[in-house]
Amino acid sequence: MNIATTFRKLVKPLAATLAAATLSLAAQAAEPLKIGYSDWPGWVAWEVAIEKEWFKDAGVDVEFEWFDYVASMDAFAAGKLDAVTMTNGDALVTGASGAQSVMILVNDFSNGNDMIVASPGITSVAELKGKTIGVEVGFVGHLLLLNALEAAGLSESDVTLVNVPTNETPQVLASGDVDAIVAWQPSSGQALSQVPGSTAIATSRDAPGLIYDVLAVSPASLATRKADWEKVATVWYKAVDYIYGEETQADALSIMAARVGIPADQYKAILDGTKILSLEESQAVMQKGEGMKSLYGSSKISDDFNVKYEVYAEPQAIDTYIDPSIILGM
Repeated sequence: MNIATTFRKLVKPLAATLAAATLSLAAQAAEPLKIGYSDWPGWVAWEVAIEKEWFKDAGVDVEFEWFDYVASMDAFAAGKLDAVTMTNGDALVTGASGAQSVMILVNDFSNGNDMIVASPGITSVAELKGKTIGVEVGFVGHLLLLNALEAAGLSESDVTLVNVPTNETPQVLASGDVDAIVAWQPSSGQALSQVPGSTAIATSRDAPGLIYDVLAVSPASLATRKADWEKVATVWYKAVDYIYGEETQADALSIMAARVGIPADQYKAILDGTKILSLEESQAVMQKGEGMKSLYGSSKISDDFNVKYEVYAEPQAIDTYIDPSIILGM
């Protein structure tokens, strides 16, 4: 057998293998990006882009799937989604459980929509001492509660926590089984309306930047389809401009309200409790820094709380959870 024949025998199967791998990658790239989202104004905002078919215009195939919040994170952890909308603190919780993600885009920070709502007669966080509180333990409301208790000179040991799914908190408060609940809109607003005399004794407006809401992508999807994620980011800021445009906001509110079954004229107040960030504001937030004005600093605060209160055991490597390159490159 001469050298040429031997070479052909070696190269032929290798070429076939490479061709198969190329076809596999091409097939993977042809799949729509699957994004899980849920009922929060900064995530419902994606509905504007969906309704207007801006992803199609941008040349990226995206499939949004609607979930209850925790169910969306469970689906992401199970590998059923390429990305999920969640808070920066919950991204750490999910990652510590084995489902790593990378935050590539900051939608907003909560600016009053997350609330501690207390029964009639309780008018301050300090008055929660010895009381029972319904909260989804280990998630964003838990962090808000711990921060508020600490600011009032209390700790978790001063109260009794009852684990309640966020969407069930209004009914639990109305039942009288707890003295207060922690929830975000629309559940927090429902609790206030269902329990006459109830009061929001602390909100995320008291700690802007404690809770950032993000688009978190699986590392594998980001590595193989970064160009597509860049298009998703471009579409997002087109939606933000539409939501805050003087002539287009009414239409945007109508689209968002329809997604969650709330009258459009009521949705403006809910939107106002969320600070949806412009591109320039997002670029500032995604710079490294300490404190709540930076996604890095805010995530470090969440990480410290999570470890301190044994949500998970070991501190997370914050830098591995954030990739600012898409936003800073726009």
